Amino acid sequence: MKKYFLPLMLGIVVLLSGCATIIHGSKQTVGIASNPTKATVTVDGQEFGQTPVNASLSRKDNHIVVINLEGYSPYETTLTRKVDGWIAGNIVIGGLIGLAVDAITGGMYKLTPDQIQAELSGKTALVNPKDNLYLFVTLTPNPEWEKIDTLQKIN
Repeated sequence: MKKYFLPLMLGIVVLLSGCATIIHGSKQTVGIASNPTKATVTVDGQEFGQTPVNASLSRKDNHIVVINLEGYSPYETTLTRKVDGWIAGNIVIGGLIGLAVDAITGGMYKLTPDQIQAELSGKTALVNPKDNLYLFVTLTPNPEWEKIDTLQKIN
């Protein structure tokens, strides 16, 4: 029995290596929705369809998501990778082999957020954060806003 113990344990370690990759794979599905719907979704410059859509993305990279709809300001956000809790399985069981497998495949990461709900707003604002310039055009101003000036007609 003792002569089978070492090969059996080695086989278990190899089978369980890459614990996070085995549990949830190297890709993650991210749900992307918008209000209003039917907006075009691009991730890292590649079109994924119209909202609502599920995008299957690599866990090992950060991703830039852009949601566009004619007549609305574009919505942009970044999905960032963070170390997933399943990596602890490698520390306990899989060791360096499992850690290497998960690092190569990206299985050791999770993308956050895992759902995107974009509220698209009409093109009524000009924002230039470099110069701290914010210009909003609205028919119903918020009473909490402070009026600092009025646009003057140029002859």
